[in-house]
Amino acid sequence: MGDRSTIEWTEATWNPTTGCDRVSPGCDNCYALTLSRRLKSMGAAKYQVDGDPRTSGPGFGLTLHPGTLAVPHQWKAPRMVFVNSMSDLFHAKVPLGFVRQVFQVIAETPQHTYQLLTKRARRLRRVAGELDWPPNLWMGVSVENADHLDRVDDLRQVSAAVRFLSCEPLLGPLTGLRLDGIGWVIAGGESGPHHRPVREEWLVEIRNACSEADVPFFFKQWGGRTPKSGGRELDGVTWNGMPPRTPAAAH
Repeated sequence: MGDRSTIEWTEATWNPTTGCDRVSPGCDNCYALTLSRRLKSMGAAKYQVDGDPRTSGPGFGLTLHPGTLAVPHQWKAPRMVFVNSMSDLFHAKVPLGFVRQVFQVIAETPQHTYQLLTKRARRLRRVAGELDWPPNLWMGVSVENADHLDRVDDLRQVSAAVRFLSCEPLLGPLTGLRLDGIGWVIAGGESGPHHRPVREEWLVEIRNACSEADVPFFFKQWGGRTPKSGGRELDGVTWNGMPPRTPAAAH
């Protein structure tokens, strides 16, 4: 959790839960898992619960943090908030009642715009009708390759103000991607010592699909050893497309 974030498409992070486990290839070099191990070794209280060693490991057991629910109320200046940068709110171990509490905080702080991402799109679809969707909440799914395009279909059934895709780390082409009902797309390569390379043609294909569908496109990074290794330009352009913020958060 942080009052400020270095992630290019947001301004702050808020983690009412921490911890997760592997669900697909996009998780293999998870930055949050690596960071959690470091935070555990430093004694950070939120990262002392270990997860399944086969899928997560030290400091990355799914943990609820009710004490963090009040944090967004303390941020008076409007900001873009990435919810659960260190977890997945739609993990099976997160009770629906706690998800509702998170949504209630979002509704009570309309000065902020919230961005929520999940790889667990099936659970998202199944419980979406049992949630009240605040107008300042953007809901997204991660799609790293064509094997997981079904997550986009699940997302389309959610009544969020903005539905978006995070194609990062992009591990293969998304040929056949349809953007009807989608309001924003982020794409980027993987970073870290074990990063897997991204191909320019995969990114161009997504960028072109966004252009044809009039959907804002945000190119986050080429990736490499570090997030900034390859820069952010695609075809000589820095792509910073984003939807407009909700009215209460725009002032």
